[in-house]
Parts: sequence; structure tokens; C-alpha cells
Amino acid sequence: MRLLIALIMASLLAAADSSFTIAALTLTPEPWDKEANFAKLAVYARRAKAAGAQVIVAPEGYLEGYVGNEKRTPGLEQKRYTAIAEEIDGPLLRRVAGLAEELSVYLMVGFAERRGGAVYNSAVLFNPAGKVASNYAKSHTADDEPFNTKGKDFPVIQTEHGPWGTLICFDRQLPETSRILALKGARLILVPAWGGYGEMNDLMMRVRAYENGVHLAFVHPKRALIINSHGKVLAQNDGERDQFVLARIQLDQGERPGPMKGRRPELYGDLVK
Repeated sequence: MRLLIALIMASLLAAADSSFTIAALTLTPEPWDKEANFAKLAVYARRAKAAGAQVIVAPEGYLEGYVGNEKRTPGLEQKRYTAIAEEIDGPLLRRVAGLAEELSVYLMVGFAERRGGAVYNSAVLFNPAGKVASNYAKSHTADDEPFNTKGKDFPVIQTEHGPWGTLICFDRQLPETSRILALKGARLILVPAWGGYGEMNDLMMRVRAYENGVHLAFVHPKRALIINSHGKVLAQNDGERDQFVLARIQLDQGERPGPMKGRRPELYGDLVK
């Protein structure tokens, strides 16, 4: 009987751990001005924390203003872009890490990452202790980021709230990327973005959540969507202005909802030919 009670309590605790509050920050950064962008991030992260957020996500390329895109920055020069990029332990990122620790939250920010002589379009997630929980490099682009090296990995991290994965902007348009994360166990996909948004994107994000049985947070300077694993929008932004969007989510336990259980992988060889 004691063992049964212990198992029931452990199950209840696991379910409780999978419920948390996430905030999507729809913030438009200033190009090339990391100080101003960090200051705005700090203001809105503190507001989101005061409203109950445990996980806070800022858009793609937020720290330096997504200047690595040639449409965003006509005449972009590699030397200047490389100079604005930071290593994972760079001075502004140490301050972002300190903010995560101060607020005791998971905090994700997009940034131009200098790594091994190359620059990547990355999104780092700091944990509530201010340590790097994940650092994902964008793997797909629309050929409009001339000086960024494309990433090659799709990591899924384990947190006390469940397994999470990350995609950045254009990554989301390829169905294989979300599916890989789901197959690796992710129950939440964080999608910081900058590019297109609107009705088609809203539908796409709902489908990605439904078809993979994952919760999903799409975080863009002008659009935020927090979606559950059935494709239902739990929260979205109110107008195109700086704000935070808050939702309480409960990650699924056990069998994944949606159509994935009907997969027949032995038939899908053509996908990788």
C-alpha cells in the first residue's frame, strides 16, 4: 500500500511539473544597439515574471536587431556583422544570463553567435540558475543571411517541465524539422522568428503543433502564438506593439496526442533519398 501511495504521489508530482506559465515577448529591437535592446528585454521580462511567467522567449536575432539579414540591412558588411556578434559567454549574454538568474526563469533570446571563426543565427536558453540550457543554431534560411553558417543539429533538452526543442523562423516552414524534434521526444517547441507572419503562418503553426502532438510558442516582433498540442491557440498578441503574451500550459503525459501514432516509418524511405 505504501508503495502504491508513493507511485501515485510521484505521478501527481510529474504532472504538476509539466504545468507552467510561458511568456512570448513581441518586442521590436533597434538595429545594432544591443544595450538598448537588452534594456527593453529586462523591462518586459520583469513584467512577465511579475505576471507569473516561468519561461520567457524573445524573437529571433533580438539582441543585435536581426541585422544579419540582407533584406533587413541592405549593404550588410561581413566585418561589421562579425563584430556585432557575440560568443555564448559574451558580455551582453552574461547579462541576459544574470537576468534569468535574477528572475529565476528560463529565458530565451535570439542573437548573432560568433563560434569557431563563423557566425550563426542562434537562440540561447538560459535556465533559472543563469546557465545555458540549450543553444540552437538556425539550420534553414531563405538564402537571405549571407554571413551566417547553418546549423546541423536538432537538440531536445530535458527540463523539470518536460522535454523541449527549438526552431528559428524559416526552420518552421519545413515539416521535417518539427517532426524530428517530436520523434526525439520534444513536447514543447519554441520558435523565435522574424520573417513572414499572418494568416498562413498562424495556420502553419497550428498544424505543426497538431501533427506532432506538441505545444508550440511562436515569438515574432509583431506576432505571438502559444498553441497547445491539439492545435488550439491558447494566447496571442493584441495588436502589433511591444507587449508580452502569457499562457498556462500543461504538457501531455504518456501517449502523444494527434496523428503521429498512425505513422508507418517503413514506408517513408523516399523522404531521405
